[in-house]
Amino acid sequence: MPRDQLGPERKDDRQIILGILRILTSGCRWRDCPAAYGPRATVNNRFNRGSRRGFWEAMLTALAKAGWIDHAAALNSSCIRAHRFAHGGKRGAKAQAIGPSRGGQTTKIHALTDVLGRPFVLLLTPGNASDVTITPAVLAEAPDRIRCLRVDKGYDTDWLRTDLRRNSITSVIFRKRRIRHDWSRYRERWRIEAKSSCLKDFRRIATRCDKLARNYASALTPAAVVA
Repeated sequence: MPRDQLGPERKDDRQIILGILRILTSGCRWRDCPAAYGPRATVNNRFNRGSRRGFWEAMLTALAKAGWIDHAAALNSSCIRAHRFAHGGKRGAKAQAIGPSRGGQTTKIHALTDVLGRPFVLLLTPGNASDVTITPAVLAEAPDRIRCLRVDKGYDTDWLRTDLRRNSITSVIFRKRRIRHDWSRYRERWRIEAKSSCLKDFRRIATRCDKLARNYASALTPAAVVA
């Protein structure tokens, strides 16, 4: 946490972060944050300031690098319905990662985790974005030492298999047609599915209320660390 901030004495970081987690868990408005976590404006300002500076994403990256298990990774996506309050962000809905899908106006979370289900990359796209076309962008932010990638049949394309093979990454992709893959490794995908379910235990994550994609991405980070 930053320590070289100017101004009055800084409120306790642990207390403020607990307030942020309370907001994410309960789904209430920032103005309804209990006073036990400090001034409501301070909790909101601390979150927004960290979001503008990219602090929350940097925190996740630092934690992931410290404990990332590199021999295998899993990739998955989940759609989150956008609340009506989420509309109206600058430069339109598409720029704020909101798009139409079968579930209405949604945001899609693309998560890359290690073998224990701990996330390293959390990328947002509109809900109508194709999973497989976003895969290169997700892997571009991943560690270079990934040697195996486990994904479901939504990523089953020949060009993705070829691209992974070119980068010395073993693909474990389920396909209805008979293509050999390591079933024992594929069964371990339950960990990333469990992580997606745990993220949706946070009501402010399960339903997107933030207008800015930047703020919603920043909310994902502390939730992913705690979940």
